[in-house]
Formats: sequence, structure tokens, C-alpha cells
Amino acid sequence: MIQKVISRVLVVLFVFGFSVNADAQRKKKKNEKDTKTVVKPAPKPKKGDIQPYASVVTKDVKTDAGLFSVHKKDEAYLFEIPDSLLGRDMLMVTRIAKTANGLGFGGGKTNTQMLRWERKDKKILLRVISQNVVADKNLPVHEAVANSNFAPILYAFPILAINKDNGATVIDATTLFTTDVAAIGLPSFYRKRLKVSRLDAKRSFIDRINSYPQNIEIRDVKTYASAAPPSNSSVGSISLEMSNSMILLPKVPMKRRYADERVGWFARSQVDYGLADQKSKTVRYLDRYRLEVKEEDIAKFNRGELVEPKKQIVYYVDRATPEEWVPFIIQGVNDWNVAFEAAGFKNAIVAKRAPTEEEDPEYSPEDIRYSVIRYLASPIPNANGPHVSDPRSGEILESDINWYHNVMSLLQGWYFVQTAAINPEAQRVGFKTEVMGELIKFVSSHELGHTIGLPHNMGSSSAYPVDSLRSATFTKKFGTAPSIMDYARFNYVAQPGDKGVALMPNIGVYDKHAINWGYRPILGKTAEEEKPILDSWILKHAGNPWYRFGRNNGIDPSSQTEDLGDDGVKASMYGIANLKRIVPNLIKWTSKKGENYSDLKDMYGHVLSQFNRYSGHVTTIVGGVIEDNKTSDQAGAIYTHVSKARQKEAVKYLNDQLFKTPTWVINKEIIDRTESSGVSDRIKGMQTRTLRNLLRDRRIVRMIDNETLNGSKAYTVLSLMYDLRRGIWAELYSRKSIDTYRRNLQRTHISVLGDLMEKGVDISDVKPIVRGELNRIKTEVRKAVATAPNTITRYHLRDILERIDAILDPK
Repeated sequence: MIQKVISRVLVVLFVFGFSVNADAQRKKKKNEKDTKTVVKPAPKPKKGDIQPYASVVTKDVKTDAGLFSVHKKDEAYLFEIPDSLLGRDMLMVTRIAKTANGLGFGGGKTNTQMLRWERKDKKILLRVISQNVVADKNLPVHEAVANSNFAPILYAFPILAINKDNGATVIDATTLFTTDVAAIGLPSFYRKRLKVSRLDAKRSFIDRINSYPQNIEIRDVKTYASAAPPSNSSVGSISLEMSNSMILLPKVPMKRRYADERVGWFARSQVDYGLADQKSKTVRYLDRYRLEVKEEDIAKFNRGELVEPKKQIVYYVDRATPEEWVPFIIQGVNDWNVAFEAAGFKNAIVAKRAPTEEEDPEYSPEDIRYSVIRYLASPIPNANGPHVSDPRSGEILESDINWYHNVMSLLQGWYFVQTAAINPEAQRVGFKTEVMGELIKFVSSHELGHTIGLPHNMGSSSAYPVDSLRSATFTKKFGTAPSIMDYARFNYVAQPGDKGVALMPNIGVYDKHAINWGYRPILGKTAEEEKPILDSWILKHAGNPWYRFGRNNGIDPSSQTEDLGDDGVKASMYGIANLKRIVPNLIKWTSKKGENYSDLKDMYGHVLSQFNRYSGHVTTIVGGVIEDNKTSDQAGAIYTHVSKARQKEAVKYLNDQLFKTPTWVINKEIIDRTESSGVSDRIKGMQTRTLRNLLRDRRIVRMIDNETLNGSKAYTVLSLMYDLRRGIWAELYSRKSIDTYRRNLQRTHISVLGDLMEKGVDISDVKPIVRGELNRIKTEVRKAVATAPNTITRYHLRDILERIDAILDPK
């Protein structure tokens, strides 16, 4: 009984407890429900809204930190642009890094433009900023210039996210490089030539993007549909790898130095509306490295002591460079220190071996902080020295020397034909390491000169008297030209017996002058205030040909490529004398047991090319005009016609050495080993090129001008026509047989005169002079037909009469 009562009580308590607990649970759930209704779920971001940083830059992205942090997310590339870099000036340098066969070689710039990243509401704009037209910001005209030069928007990007920790803006930059943005893609002249219709997006992609402290390097492959591809025409397209280097420009631009055409320098130009001139004026300023004096060394510098610059110019030699050439390339760079010493600096420039990955894992030749001498395994026989500079100031930011492997074959050919007559070390194919090393050092120095701002100075070599180049004392001290920036290759003037003569140029008098003029700091002066000082440095050497800068304009015989000395005729006569010594030895000097005659063929080709150069040097004398740039405070003419005597001498040289068949070139033993036919065409080709060049309409117009200005002191067109006729048609007066080579030349002469008749300006004297000359030749030929010594000569002369009649009376 008692047990039953206890059981009932327990059941009641259990039911009551369960009810109480259940009621409590209901109240708790109700309270929780009431609480949950207060916090509403966040709405999903709308399309185009800025998203949380963590949802865009997720944990699975691969990040490359640098100028911008670049995040790779699948096939997309996100740029995280620091707030501090919005509005900063940057430079985009576009190059073709790897090219299709038949489109030249990679590495050349196709576009350079200044950019700024700007924020506009929910977008980032990439603008192209022009530096071509400017005015000082403090002048009223600045507003007009700004209104006329509104910066175009190259691309607009939606902002994906903002990093709250540093305020950096995240965008997806992928489509900038995968779509057809012309400014950073294939240049328009290539598109036109290759008949490009569109970019094929399916075959275009970003290969990689690397971020460095001061630049971002983008490599993207672009495939274009092309109706005229240079190779693989069955594909109907071309694929290229483009390189776009985005470089942060200095926050404070370097002080400019204004250019002067009397000193050769790579320079950039700008139209400045803010000057006192009553017109817009183009100003030019130098491309040069920022070489500055350390604060603690200013007193020393002012006393004339040499000081080390704040920042040394450093070049790194590519680790791919063959070991035997590295010391010579380095020496070619370091040799320029003698020129920088003239500008007040010691140890201004140095070349080093590029570090290994173990020595410096951060080193990359694509990092703008490193200037690199790159060794390229390419059949291209060349080297070049491009640089990248700040368009606002001209400051060189980085430069490279591209060294193509086959430049050695070019050096070998030049050195052989220009020095083998007097130089046993050149009397072979395949030079000793020491000999080739010296040639490589020469090219290294020349290309380095380009990277520090110096262009070619083709007027340099004409400063030396020709016979001085035969002096060992003179050439060992001064080289073969006052500037290594000329194309004064090797000493083809020196003759056997000129013992110890130097064979190539070095860093010369002009180079030291130019580096001093361009790099010596002028402390405490603005760019404008420097001008009178710079002018005085030029005037100090006015009239001295060793300090002259000459551009190759095609009309100045004292400013040509590949020439030596102050007398083109005399130097060329020495050169031909040496070629005549080389040709009989070509087989002996080029033969190798068990090998074919390909080296003989190559060197014979170099001999012919060198002979052609001499003809070109002399031809420029005829109708030539010497250019010697001066400012208005200097006396004398800038343009001076070459004297009558020198022009007449030049035509005599051409008649004697080229138009009279150069039989010394026609070596049967060489021809029998190298070709089955073509010798007559080769001679004809050399003569035709020179004759067409000599009778160019522009040359004839200059000669007419010379006669108009200088009267009897001028070498006239009529004199030229007479001298050529007496030389080219000499057989008409001697009644001798006319051989194959001369018949070719005479037909060419009539053809060239016919071209002048066809394109000569009706109101000029060209047509009357040419018509008169054709009639004179016709008269002489008609007389000679009856007494022609053989049938082929008679047939030739009758054919000439027909050709002349066809020109004079085309109907």
C-alpha cells in the first residue's frame, strides 16, 4: 500500500516537472525567436558593388608583392593599387618580346607612354598623360594648355574591393592585356603590313605578371588574324609575346639639361607655351643618368677634386654570357670612367657579373633597378643599347645592351677586310680569344655610349688627316677617331710597313667633351641658368674638328658611316690598295682542311662590300654640302658646298676605280670555288648602284643651287655630265672594243638618264640638261657605229641609239 502511494506521488511529480520544464522551454524558444527577428540577414551585394576584401582576395590567390600587389586567381590577375600611388606618374614601355619568324627580332620598343591611375567614384581610370605640350603651372596660359590636352582614358576598371588595412584598391586588370588595346599591342604599321583584321581572344592570354619594387612586368601572348603572315601562312594568323613594363617615375623629377645640336645627345622635345617667346617654342632636353654630388663632397667638387656620385651607374652582365667574353664586356663598360672623370666623377660607372640565385634570390633582369647586358643566342649579327627615360626630365631609369651571338661574325668580317693586309692576326677565319675579345670590348664600349645618352657621331672620323692614321705615335694616343661613337671601325688606311699603328678607336677627345658637357653638375643653377655656362664650354672648342658633332644626313661627305680621315678619295685609294693585297690571299687565309669554301665565299663578299663602301664615301663628295652647326653669335656659314676641285677629283676616282672595270675584283680562282655564275651581274650591280646614286635628282638640284650661288667656283651639272661621258663612253673616242662589263655600264647610264627625264621637274634645268646629254651621246655613238671594231660592239651601239630615241621620243 505504502509503495503504491509513493509510486503515484513520483508519477505526479514527474508529470508536473515535465510540464514546468516544457513550459520553460517554450518560453525560451519564444524569447529566442523574438530576439532573432530583430537581427535581419545582410543583403547580398548587388552587381557592381564594392565587395568585402576577403571575398575578393581569398586565401587561395597567389600574391606577388611589389609596386602593386598582384594576385593571381585562376586565370585572372588582380591589381591591388596602394592609395599613395593613385595620381602618381608612371611609364608604360611596350615591346615585342618574342616575335614571329619574318618579323625581325624581339626586344624593340613599340610604344612608350606616361600613365596615371585615378579613382572616380566606383571606378579606377587609367589615363594617358601627354608631356608633349606644357606651360608652367603658375602662369595663366597653363589653364589653356590643360584645356587643350585633356588626358584620354585608356581603360576603366570597376573597383572590386578596398583593403581597409591600408586603403589599397583592388581591380581585375586581366582584360587590359587580353583584349585588343592598341596602345599596348601590335603597332599600327605592323597591322597594316600584315593585314591584321582582329585579335583572337581564344588564342590570347597572359603568360605571367611579376611585380618588383619600382615596376610591374607583364608578358602576354597575343594572336592576331592576319591575311599576310610573314611565316606559317597556312595558319592565317601571327602570335607574338608582348612585354609591357609599367614603371613608377620619381616623385621629384631630375633637373633637366637643355640640348644643343652642337653636341650629340639623345634628347626629347616638348612644346612650351610658358616661355617669353611670342610663339610656342619647342625645347629639347637630354636623356642622362641622375649623377649627383654627395652633400659632404660639394666642397671637394668645387675645388676641382674628383668625387664619387651619390648613386653609381651599374651594369650587370647576363650569366648566360660565355665566360671567355665576360672580362672584355666588363672592361668595355669600365673604360668610360675616363670620360666621367672629365665631368668631375670617379668610379661613376661599373660593370659586374649578374648575381646567381644563391647570391641574390631577388635579382631579376626585368627589375627596373638593374641595367643588364643581355647575351642572346641569336643569328642576328648585331648589338644595340636602348634605354628607358623619364619623359618629364630625361632621367635614364634603366638601360640594356642586347648582345646577339652573331655580332662576332660581323666583327670578324670587318676586321678581316679592313686590317688583314697589314695584320697577321686577322689573316684567318676564327680569331684568337684575345683578338676577338678586344673587338668585343670595342663594341661593348660603343653600345654603352648609347645607353648613357650618346648617339652616333658620324662626323668624328673626318677630324684626322688621312696620313695621320698611318702613324703609330698618333693612333696609339688618339685612336682612329676622336669618338668611339662614330662608325670608324678599323684602320683600313694603314699600309704594310706602318709598324705599330693602332687599328681601332677608343674613348676619345670628343667623348670626354660630350660627357663633361652633359653630366658635369652645375651646382646652384636652374636648367635655364645653366645655358650660358654650357654654351661657353662649346665655344671654348669652336672650330676644332676634334670636338665637332656630325649627323649622317646623306649629303655631308665629312659625316658618313664606315669612313676614315679627312679626305674620302685618298682614304679610299689606300683602302683599295689593301683590298688588292687581300684578294690574292683569300683562298689561303680562309681554307681549313676538310671544310668547304663557305668561309672563302663570306670573306669575298666582305671584300666586295668594303669596295662598295669606298665608292659610296666618294660619291657623297659630288654635290656635297658640309654642315657645321653654329649659333647666331658664331661667325661663318653652317652649310658650305664642297669645293669644285674635290668634286672633280671624286668623279675621276669613280671613273678610274669603278666605272673602268675593276678587274682585280674578278678573281677566277675564287669564283670557280664559290659560284657557277653571276660575276658580270655583280660588277654591274656595283656600278649601277653608284651611278644611280651619283645621278639622283636631289644631288643634281644641289649642284644647280651651288652654281647659282657660287658661279664659276662651283662644280656644275654640265661638268659632271661631261666627265661621266668621257669616262663611261671612253671607247667611243679610242675606237676600242666594248667588253661585257662596259656594255652593261653604258646601258645603265642611258637607263638612269631616262629615269631623270621621266621624273625630272618640268620647270627645273634637270630635263633640258639630260636631254642635251642624251643627244650628245647619240651623236658620239652614231659616229662610232661605222668604225666599231667587232660585231657585238656594233650591235650594242645600234641598241643604244634605239634606247635613246625611245627616251627622247616615247611615241
